[in-house]
Amino acid sequence: MIGFIGLGIMGSRMAENLLNKGYELVIYNRTKEKASSLVEKGATWANSPTNVARQSDVVFSMLSNPVAVEEMALGENGLLRGMSEGKLWVDCSTVDPSFTRKMAKEAALGGIRFMDAPVAGSKLPAEKGELVFLVGGEKCDVDEVRPMLEAMGKEVLYQGEQGKGTSIKLVINLMLAQTMAAFAEAVALGEALGFEQEAVVNTLLNGATTAPFLKGKKDKVLSGDFSADFPLEHMQKDMQLVSQAAYENGLSLPIANVTKEMYAMAKKHGLGQADFSAIAQFTSAKPTEK
Repeated sequence: MIGFIGLGIMGSRMAENLLNKGYELVIYNRTKEKASSLVEKGATWANSPTNVARQSDVVFSMLSNPVAVEEMALGENGLLRGMSEGKLWVDCSTVDPSFTRKMAKEAALGGIRFMDAPVAGSKLPAEKGELVFLVGGEKCDVDEVRPMLEAMGKEVLYQGEQGKGTSIKLVINLMLAQTMAAFAEAVALGEALGFEQEAVVNTLLNGATTAPFLKGKKDKVLSGDFSADFPLEHMQKDMQLVSQAAYENGLSLPIANVTKEMYAMAKKHGLGQADFSAIAQFTSAKPTEK
């Protein structure tokens, strides 16, 4: 039996792909309503992380931040209270490397194996089973769960010891956040200089300086429909984790910190639950309607 904890935008789709590939699943989410469609498709509901652990040999977690992961794992009804020696916890949450190593040590106290396996990809790749898993942990554990990861993704990239998966995920998201913000500012400048937004966007997207993923954000930027594939507030959280990791490793990242504050201000202006590409709305040269 496989356990899955955290059924948000990403986790619900990942769990559904496991079900579709024939795996037996026991699930938990703080909001039970989000689990209803999976239960209808054959998943078993558990009323706590502890009870998920008791019924599972492998447990996947996909939560929003370190605080949520720690409460899920170490709280009164936490995951580690129900896991027995030799079982495997795979955390797919985007957290910082030092926190990942802390959770690995907590798991090891009970003889529980631990892997960090955050993903590259957002809602649509999760739905299609096209995520890329960035994995840290023991190679033998990775090999054991590889078929499960491949049921949810298109590629499994082994990075090394525990904490390396979350490390490379922060590197990727740093580049993602900065690239989106730079594109947003370039579009805003073009508009301020008198060009139509669509003309600026098309010129940039057809040029050599634009990252391929930005083409997937074109319709959101032009339509102003920033329904979330990856919420802006999560990107702001990830940039905070980047800043923290840089501090812990004696590194100065001035551009990262400016970018972090851009997303923080956009969140403060009500865009936290919009897609992170809504940074383009925040930086827009167009006057705000009152």
